[in-house]
Amino acid sequence: MRKILEMLIKGEISIEEAEKLLKISAIQEIEDFAKLDHGREFRKGIPEIILAEGKTTEEVVTITLKALEEVGRAIISRASTEKIEAIKNALKPGFTLHGNEKAGTIVIKSDAFTTEMSGGMVGILTAGTSDIPIAEEAKIVAQEMGCEIMTAYDVGVAGIHRLFPPLKEMIQKDMDAIVVVAGREGALACVVGGLVDIPIIGVPTSASWGLGEKGLSALTSMLQACPLGLTVVNIDGGVAGGTAAALIANRAAKARKSAER
Repeated sequence: MRKILEMLIKGEISIEEAEKLLKISAIQEIEDFAKLDHGREFRKGIPEIILAEGKTTEEVVTITLKALEEVGRAIISRASTEKIEAIKNALKPGFTLHGNEKAGTIVIKSDAFTTEMSGGMVGILTAGTSDIPIAEEAKIVAQEMGCEIMTAYDVGVAGIHRLFPPLKEMIQKDMDAIVVVAGREGALACVVGGLVDIPIIGVPTSASWGLGEKGLSALTSMLQACPLGLTVVNIDGGVAGGTAAALIANRAAKARKSAER
């Protein structure tokens, strides 16, 4: 990075060329099992997220510590209790861990690291309490992308009267996007999609059984939904839903700021 900046100062490359080189050079190899893409946030507006699932505890700890060393922040998803405890034990003073350990999604930051708020606003709804871990993935990721979050959990169609007060508040606050997380038949996303003029990100969850088990019914239902303006991510895709909603919200916030100038 220093070399690129020196070339820019000397006039050897243009600003556009420097930007391209910085994006290309932002991949950091870790031993022989992982590459950290620190430049992802610069390129895409989405921070690096470490998927703990499928990695050994030692690998997750090594990658996490390297991310903290390079950036000052590490976001980890799908981490078991064992892996979270190992990360805690490996942390040096000056770092704080928060998030939802039950959901397996945590964020570690150095005391000097601050997340810049974008002005984007994302609402998150769940049909049932069993959908909350996936919703928490979406919430944490969108927060780390600088968004203000409003949540309302357990407001599914089995007691649809519970939906209207929080949905009314989300409309009043003029949320930029709403993530709807639902299992079983996934009806909540379809209902919300028919009520608001806000982009909806549907996240089907695997909280279902019998015919259409493991989220297949929820996914199919959301994909077949009549209301327009509903976009659907994969089953249990809380991270995908949160990042999509935050990208929409952050672009909307950017437009608002430009209009105010």
